[in-house]
Amino acid sequence: MSFVKNARFLAARGARLAQSRAYSDEMKLTFAAANQTFYDAAVVRQIDVPSFSGAFGILAKHVPTLAVLKPGVVQVVDNDGKTTKYFVSSGSVTVNEDSSVQVLAEEAHNVADIDVAEARQLLSKYQSQLSSAGDDKAKAEAAIAVEVAEALVKAAE
Repeated sequence: MSFVKNARFLAARGARLAQSRAYSDEMKLTFAAANQTFYDAAVVRQIDVPSFSGAFGILAKHVPTLAVLKPGVVQVVDNDGKTTKYFVSSGSVTVNEDSSVQVLAEEAHNVADIDVAEARQLLSKYQSQLSSAGDDKAKAEAAIAVEVAEALVKAAE
């Protein structure tokens, strides 16, 4: 079979596969943390997430994706246009072929509930721990705590 025939065959096969996928015009979000479930298969318009590979937005029919969340803000836009922001410390986001999305966070809180002064105190505390850390393990743990606290302060401001 020639290259051109192979290319045509693969293109036609890819088109049939894309048409057979169960992409939906609605996006259902499940967003939970150990402390609370925020959304349970709720239909939303858009989700913006911070990941270690870069922040990205998710709409219905998004390509299937799996990413690791970094400390930052997850923003959810409901179908009525209302935007709600949540701070996440870490976790994962999964986008499925059927336009369902799961955000599973280690810890998550509504940004509106975060006390900026308390977040700054935490940052100061962890920066002190980092500067006084004696061994590599303590330094690594303190550095992670500082990274999360910096993102918490940024989210609260």
